[in-house]
Amino acid sequence: MEFKIEKLDGFSSQIGHLVSQMNYARKTTLEAVNGLTTAELDYLPSKDSNSIGALLLHMAAVEKGFQIEIFDGRKPNGQEMEEWGAPYSLGDKGRTHIKGHPLEFYIAKLEEVRNRTFKEFANLDDVWLYENRIWDNHQSNNYFIWFHVFEDEINHRGQIRIIRKMLSQNSLNE
Repeated sequence: MEFKIEKLDGFSSQIGHLVSQMNYARKTTLEAVNGLTTAELDYLPSKDSNSIGALLLHMAAVEKGFQIEIFDGRKPNGQEMEEWGAPYSLGDKGRTHIKGHPLEFYIAKLEEVRNRTFKEFANLDDVWLYENRIWDNHQSNNYFIWFHVFEDEINHRGQIRIIRKMLSQNSLNE
């Protein structure tokens, strides 16, 4: 793998740059969770924290939410909220509903969502990327919103790395 931000085949120039960054963020996220067991993915460092599994599913949920809002032009429906509401919100809902899954489950969800994003990106151009929109009551554009998707992932990957260090000091690994 090369560590370059560059134009990629199948994408417009600037979308290729964005995809390069998203790919690197995902690569390092997957490295951070490599080999974790279901028990490790479910571990809660404190009663109010999120598990690594919940953080992984949250990454997919954030991206899924932006797909629905931007690509589909709507808010999530009831079925989508049933599947993605707990991982999007985390907190008590996440602690209650997101557990008992092997690493492959989370990776499959991340890949499923990312595949749609890249499929959509392949049909868009750089003009779309810089198109203005309102996000979270602020002036924004599509580029910033999709930057936020992997920025959120990077933030939670940092949490995952801290939890993983805690696991190495915890009885789960003894």
